[in-house]
Amino acid sequence: MKIAVLMRAVPDPVEELEIDGADLDRDFLGYVLNEFDDHALEEGLLLKEETGGTLTAFALGSADEVEQMLHTAIAKGADSAKKLGDDLDAVDAHAQAATFVSAIRDGGYDLILSGVQASDEIDGQVAMLVAASLDLPHVSVVVGTSPGEGSLRVTKEYWAGITADYDVATPAVLGIQTAREAPRYVAVARIRQAQESGALEEVDIEQPENSSGVTITAMRLPEAGEGAEMIEGDEEAAAGRVLEILQAAGVR
Repeated sequence: MKIAVLMRAVPDPVEELEIDGADLDRDFLGYVLNEFDDHALEEGLLLKEETGGTLTAFALGSADEVEQMLHTAIAKGADSAKKLGDDLDAVDAHAQAATFVSAIRDGGYDLILSGVQASDEIDGQVAMLVAASLDLPHVSVVVGTSPGEGSLRVTKEYWAGITADYDVATPAVLGIQTAREAPRYVAVARIRQAQESGALEEVDIEQPENSSGVTITAMRLPEAGEGAEMIEGDEEAAAGRVLEILQAAGVR
């Protein structure tokens, strides 16, 4: 099985976020591997080990941390890694998907894995858009896979913890929510070895255009209010106070 894993760098949640017009001020912003993409990588590595296949990791460029992400993927077991672009500004899910498609279209991959969503966009469209562009079957919110002959058994999670199993013909695209096992730890020494291995390839990519039809015109921090009101008393008193608040707000 020939596997491709699509990874994205997202703002480090411990960073102090500042707004610059219609975007975040990214000059001094640190980045980390998107958590869901880390699970996609782990699921891909598990499938590689089970099928004796190969795995290539792809990541959009620009942030310095992207190379570290890809070297870490190699250290964990990826056969190769490709950094797409070297100076890309923030782009929407449509542009991200188009960039990934241009890199993997002719790769002959049996399986393409991506995190179900990224923490800085939340709409979970990249894997779906990749599948649509390549005219491949797609399953999202995947929590487990099992290889078969010419197909893949895929476990998808629905609301309330309900799951369903699907037999998916390959090639296919999956949006991974969680891998069957926690993403593996890799020692710093192995990452340094990966940095010296030469397995990381940089691919020139032109700046893709945002094509979702949605343009952010402004961003602002939420306005500080007076805080929450703590309602005290028994159930009847609490319900009466909630009713007063709703009526005062014009809810009828």
